[in-house]
Amino acid sequence: MAGEIVDVHHQEKGEKRCAVVRQFSAPGAIVPLPVTAPGNLQCPLEFWVQSGASEKTPLLSKVPLPPKGDILISAGSLVPKDDPIKGKDVDEEYKEETTCTIACQVFIPFMIAGFGTVAAGLLLDIVQNWNVFQEVPEMFVLVPALLGLKGNLEMTLASRISTLANLGSIDTSREQWRMAVGNVCLLQCQSLVLGLIASAFASVVGWIREGELNFHNVLLLATSSLVTASAASFVLGSITIFVVVFSRKININPDNIAAPIAASLGDVVTLALLSFISRYIFTRSGQYIWVEAAVLILLLSLIPFWAVLSYRNIYTRQVLYSGWIPIISAVAISSGGGYILNFAVARFKEIAACQPVINGVGGNLVAVQACRISTYLHQKAMPGLLEPSECCVSPFVAWLGKNVHARTCRILIIIAIPGHLIFITCVHFLKSTYTPLTAEFLIFYLIAAILQVALLLYMAHCFVHWLWKWGFDPDDAAIPYLTAFGDLVGTGFLLVAFVAMDAVAAV
Repeated sequence: MAGEIVDVHHQEKGEKRCAVVRQFSAPGAIVPLPVTAPGNLQCPLEFWVQSGASEKTPLLSKVPLPPKGDILISAGSLVPKDDPIKGKDVDEEYKEETTCTIACQVFIPFMIAGFGTVAAGLLLDIVQNWNVFQEVPEMFVLVPALLGLKGNLEMTLASRISTLANLGSIDTSREQWRMAVGNVCLLQCQSLVLGLIASAFASVVGWIREGELNFHNVLLLATSSLVTASAASFVLGSITIFVVVFSRKININPDNIAAPIAASLGDVVTLALLSFISRYIFTRSGQYIWVEAAVLILLLSLIPFWAVLSYRNIYTRQVLYSGWIPIISAVAISSGGGYILNFAVARFKEIAACQPVINGVGGNLVAVQACRISTYLHQKAMPGLLEPSECCVSPFVAWLGKNVHARTCRILIIIAIPGHLIFITCVHFLKSTYTPLTAEFLIFYLIAAILQVALLLYMAHCFVHWLWKWGFDPDDAAIPYLTAFGDLVGTGFLLVAFVAMDAVAAV
């Protein structure tokens, strides 16, 4: 393999398109810096090529060699090593969006996604009184973890394929279908694993609370979680892929709309599936226990099947290797938010309706920012080559600076204020138990919400640049951590806001 590059796209057209090309350390060879080949920086396969440099980077040692049988292209087709961009001049192609363009493209999907979170909040306000949620409080622990799947999986998918679309790598029908099939299989594999982990965490919480392990509750949590995760990921993943491909065709930047639209139905669909499936199983608990066990075993046995299909697809093979730590860590963080919610609803019933709204809005906005920064870096920079000052900036630079990311940050914060006012007003007047909408509530809620959004956008700026600096793809790792941390911080801030309102009312 030394001295050659593998072409993974469009064999019949003879196009030289491949990912970051890296060194293959043959016996006696020196391991150099990665270089960039013509075509797609975001392609999931990464290959090695021999040269004479001597530097090492954290990128080396992550990916196996390519499979046998791929097409070989001579190393002479590489762009010069001092050229950090792909074979064409990205600066000429890249058009900086105006403030009005960004605001218009973000605002409509954001509002659609926001009303999805309103619907989820209203639904949670209703189902919290169902027997299954009253008798098995661990269901509240599952809620943030499963709702967080849209951040761990669907928004990550949106970021990943939005970058592919912006780089022109899935402009043909053939590549679109390959990308779609591979990513749906990958989502099934990941969602089942994450659903199992979330149910295990919820079962442990119940074990600690009751002092004993209830087998029927464990089976209920596991079956409900896996069926919900699998069905929701299939539906939402398919919608996300369609949105990205369609937005590319009509010349709209998918980074601005894919993540919010993916989230618009995510919360309410996932929560509805979880609620109705768990209630159905709970009402028949003990009668058809063998059916529950059979469904659980079937779903678990499908994990290797989905993994094999994902491995055989060029668009998902790399993610299958490197994408587990971010999403598993994100589930653990989101489950912490679920533990806070489990504690909070016991004291403040009204918090159930507000929790999906504050976390959904924060997650949508930080996903847009992370997608935009990631695409910018893929278009304008080379992995691992950033100044340290770009990775860690002060909050004032991230919020009030003159660069394009700070401008987008200000737009998103400004959008969040009227958005939150509209959403929380709708929730307040439509929820099942009406209480007066007071000025104190709006003030404390807005403070909690804006602090959460500002903190997440600052984290997105630093974290995405830090991932790029150390050679990790932000499309795979950034959004799971950011949305999960948003769930944790948002639920915590919301609880603090309710405690503060309670203290003010007592004075």
